[in-house]
Amino acid sequence: MRFAERMDLLKTESAFVVLAKAKELERQGRDIIHLEIGDTDFDTPSNIVEEAYAQLKSGQTHYCPSAGVFELREACCEFFRRMGRGAYTPEEIVVGPGGKPFLYYTIMAFAGPGDEVIYPDPGFPVYESVALYAGAKPVPLPILEENDFRFTADDLRSRVTDRTRLLILNYPHNPTGGTLTRADLEMVAEIAIENDIVVLSDEVYAHMLFEGEHISLGTLPGMRERTIMLETFSKTYAMTGWRLGFVAAPAEIADKLTQLITNSVSCVPPFIQMAGAKAILDDQSESEAMMADFKRRRDLFISGLNEIEGISCLSPGGAFYAFPNVSEVPMGTEEFSDYLLDEMGVATLPGSAFGVHANQHLRMCFANSVENLEKALDRIGSAVAKLGK
Repeated sequence: MRFAERMDLLKTESAFVVLAKAKELERQGRDIIHLEIGDTDFDTPSNIVEEAYAQLKSGQTHYCPSAGVFELREACCEFFRRMGRGAYTPEEIVVGPGGKPFLYYTIMAFAGPGDEVIYPDPGFPVYESVALYAGAKPVPLPILEENDFRFTADDLRSRVTDRTRLLILNYPHNPTGGTLTRADLEMVAEIAIENDIVVLSDEVYAHMLFEGEHISLGTLPGMRERTIMLETFSKTYAMTGWRLGFVAAPAEIADKLTQLITNSVSCVPPFIQMAGAKAILDDQSESEAMMADFKRRRDLFISGLNEIEGISCLSPGGAFYAFPNVSEVPMGTEEFSDYLLDEMGVATLPGSAFGVHANQHLRMCFANSVENLEKALDRIGSAVAKLGK
């Protein structure tokens, strides 16, 4: 069978590969602690589930506008306004099936053969994969531990050329948990404006910021007209399986992204969208409680990792990932990740799954119960002790 050559350019997302392996081990009777997938152990708040059920019963099961139902797009404007992240109109909001499709849509809209896309490395693997698929050149921007998992102005400037069409930011950052300061964002804005670069600002972990204030890039002078701000319901409202995300962008860009939705998935089911509107407009206490609990889990887990000889871990400023340095463990990171799963029943991801600048780290998602996190720490500590003998 002959496939198009561009299929060879697509890469996989290792989290789902490891998840499948871990689930198979569970099926065989193994006790597995899941730290590999960026999902939470919380269920979707009941008011959102009940709203979806009510909308299903009322007949919200037909086609709707590709950009999204007006009620949700209006609610998304309120979402950004409430958080001080910019004033938008419903015409500048586009709703899609999760956040990941907007990475695809945006790269396809702005980059093609001969163009360049700057993206964070380590970073969400889809950035590089889709840039390659579009025929563009992916240009990794190093996010290094010695810089507190941030990049420098020199790092960014040295990677901008006259072929740069898109810069992808992600903060708080997956997989490191690093974030950006106002000074960092002002530097990005200056470079983007000077070089006429569009920025895809992936801010899906904005509500999971443990210290400081989240500042959206599009609120800086001169950046609203060149920023695509990405958000989802997955993390904020524990709705990963619902597949609901949205972007805020200038109307000209929003129209292009809507065209891509029309030509791919048509629309997101309206009963899901109406549940999303309920999530935004209703009481936020459950969501806020989840975010507070993630902070408690972070503190416990990072402290525990740093007590294991041979492992060191910076405390993440946001998101729900630990990114420990395991370079002193007498085993390569990929082998160590396999060992933890196969021998200890702890599913993690090697840093190499996220790029070329993270081969001394593992990613561990601490969106798990305290009981499981403590068990994971015991097992990881035992593994390191055995390997050190």
